[in-house]
Amino acid sequence: MLEKTDVVIIGASASGLMCAAQAGKRGRRAVVLDHANKAGKKILISGGGRCNFTNYTISAENYISHNPHFCKSALNRYTQWDFIDMVRRYHIPYHERDHGQLFCDHSAKDILSMLLNECDEAGVKVLLHTSIKHIAQAEEHQFLVNTSRGDYQCESLVIATGGLSFPTMGASAFGYKVAEQFGIQVWPPVAGLVPFTLNTADKERFASLAGIAVDCIVSNERQSFRENLLFTHRGLSGPVILQISSYWQPGESITINLLPDIDLFDELKSAQTQQSKQMLKTVLGKYLPKRLVATVIEIQLGETSLQELSHKQLNAVADQLRQWTIKPNSTEGYRTAEVTVGGVDCDALSSKTMECKQVPGLYFVGEVVDVTGWLGGYNFQWAWSSGWCAGQYV
Repeated sequence: MLEKTDVVIIGASASGLMCAAQAGKRGRRAVVLDHANKAGKKILISGGGRCNFTNYTISAENYISHNPHFCKSALNRYTQWDFIDMVRRYHIPYHERDHGQLFCDHSAKDILSMLLNECDEAGVKVLLHTSIKHIAQAEEHQFLVNTSRGDYQCESLVIATGGLSFPTMGASAFGYKVAEQFGIQVWPPVAGLVPFTLNTADKERFASLAGIAVDCIVSNERQSFRENLLFTHRGLSGPVILQISSYWQPGESITINLLPDIDLFDELKSAQTQQSKQMLKTVLGKYLPKRLVATVIEIQLGETSLQELSHKQLNAVADQLRQWTIKPNSTEGYRTAEVTVGGVDCDALSSKTMECKQVPGLYFVGEVVDVTGWLGGYNFQWAWSSGWCAGQYV
């Protein structure tokens, strides 16, 4: 059986549902298809079930892409304030956390229910348990989508299938394969916003630190972030590690400043004058967890009294704690990654409409595109903005 419709959106994702609702409001007959048993699965698990749905401060600087200017148009035309207005219209209570991050007070289900209601009111059909078998282009603005529920013919086809993160939630390379089918370049995907694993020696060395969290600055040659670092049984995690991971290249080291707010050399010199008989590790224990001090500083040095140490030695200790260098072995990969870096080449798409320049009627929105946000609601805002923009034109 062949069903003719105006728009088919593949992926009941954040961007897919937003796009569908907007298309429906324009009077377009829209159908959303997804192989999952629930719509918006990533929405439901995000932010610990509270959904970090956007951020008060959104700019192109918060995104990674081979075309850093591409995201500006969509983010400027459908802003965080527009989405916040929708959340308020639905009387969804929310709160701000650090760095302008906005979360639901109650549950991520509130955001998903809002989107599904928007789709329902706009006459959008959302069909789950539907696998896509084949996609073909009959002619310009005519696509045939062969599914487990039958065949669909549409003028506009939107790919909103996301990236490779969270494979247990049904993530797949489907969107990239569609792009390649139509001759569109895909930048190689890699796991982003993901914890680091360590080599065997470092893993053993830091094993006793599991559970310790410290506020620090972590940087590489291209980027720097300040937030909490968490030591785990597998390696390094916490917001600051997730942030830098999206900018990390295999084989590269990261530098950790464990004491970003104090001039440790001055503090140690002052302590040397006033408490000269104290051991170095005792003084350092005032600023950092004792187990961490014992791991970073050599035992013999830590048990030396301040009066026995030269200024040169104290300066070296300060440098060691403010420029601690670690080479991660790898990342935990897509299993725990919150996003996928890379994806459909932005240069192949219109930044205004998200439509493929070479394939009229074919659109890509959300995470499948080579636009990756920082931790903190930026990826959801890209989903809302890119989905909204496509929804005005499909």
